[in-house]
Amino acid sequence: MTDTPILHVDMDAFYASVALRERPDLVDQPVVVGGSGRGVVLAANYVARRYGVRSALPMTRVRRLCPHVVVLSPDFDTFTSVSASVMETFREVTPIVQAVSLDEAFLDVRGSTRRLGPPAVIAEQLRSTVHDEQGITCSVGVAATVSVAKLASRRAKPDGVIVVRPGEVTTFLHPLDVGELYGVGEKTQALLQRFGLLTVGDVAHTPLRTLQRAVGHHLGSHLHDLAWGTDSADLTPSAGPHEPERSMGADETFSRDTDDREVIVRELLRLSARVAGRMRSAGVAGRTITLKVRFADFTTITRSRTMPEATDVTVEIHRAVTRLFDALGLQRARLRLVGVRVEGLVPRSTVHRQLVLGEPEHGWAEADRAVDLATRRFGSAAVRPASLVVERA
Repeated sequence: MTDTPILHVDMDAFYASVALRERPDLVDQPVVVGGSGRGVVLAANYVARRYGVRSALPMTRVRRLCPHVVVLSPDFDTFTSVSASVMETFREVTPIVQAVSLDEAFLDVRGSTRRLGPPAVIAEQLRSTVHDEQGITCSVGVAATVSVAKLASRRAKPDGVIVVRPGEVTTFLHPLDVGELYGVGEKTQALLQRFGLLTVGDVAHTPLRTLQRAVGHHLGSHLHDLAWGTDSADLTPSAGPHEPERSMGADETFSRDTDDREVIVRELLRLSARVAGRMRSAGVAGRTITLKVRFADFTTITRSRTMPEATDVTVEIHRAVTRLFDALGLQRARLRLVGVRVEGLVPRSTVHRQLVLGEPEHGWAEADRAVDLATRRFGSAAVRPASLVVERA
């Protein structure tokens, strides 16, 4: 049995690479995909990144950093079509494919090695097939766990493969900055740094009870597992083209384009509550939470975060999408639409949450159940988060 069955495949500068297929004359020039004028960058090729250009950067700043940048308009139909083709290529290798976004996915290939060879060979074959069939490149991380495979693919960029075997995990992980751990955002990183935990190795060698006292019981346990590369996250196969969707989402177009963070975060709360309520009604929970943002120029971007455990709790979903929004670092970028989606849905009965009675998450789950009961008895307008009530006062 293979000891590195998990592959994380990440397309290299996906949107820019797809757009450049039609403009091979621009391959060696700095290119971004996005809106013009006051829009933002959807993606930047690696040449543009040398100038400090990155996704979600306002176009006005991009032109200051790189005056000779070439701006290409996004073609979302083509992006979606190419993504679907790539995902089908993955499913020809294994049925266990968990798409994280249009341009990345996790694969469990333990059932494919007898037919196709070791995971490292499968990774190289996938990289070659994607390039030959789609004209774009991808990077692949190969490891025993989801979190290590994700970090390995990042180190493999661009257009490479990195295999991290079980005996190499600590050597690979422990020198890394703690912010590189899969799922650790800026706030968690800042919290850890306040306790002098700067590297993954620092976290790993902190006694578990000390870590739990510092950051909380559940988060401490999760970070400890990540730091030793022993997280036990399972993959949830994404729906294929002929299967029912395994996600639930909602979006809302503002009556006027807005850059008001309070308005945006409040709308994200409304959408989170709507999606979470539907999930609880269906008896499902999900681990991957996706934020969709559409700017005034109709440029659309998505950002996703995979949670340690599947959730159907409104506050947890809202917290995740708010962090994703803040991580974009938007400055005066006016938004037309926001959306919230939860993917990788599984039956709620299969989720065994490691919560301690009295922790905040326990209370929020109870609050959600009370809201559901009131909604069934009195209608959807009976109970809503206080911030949404204030909005109408």
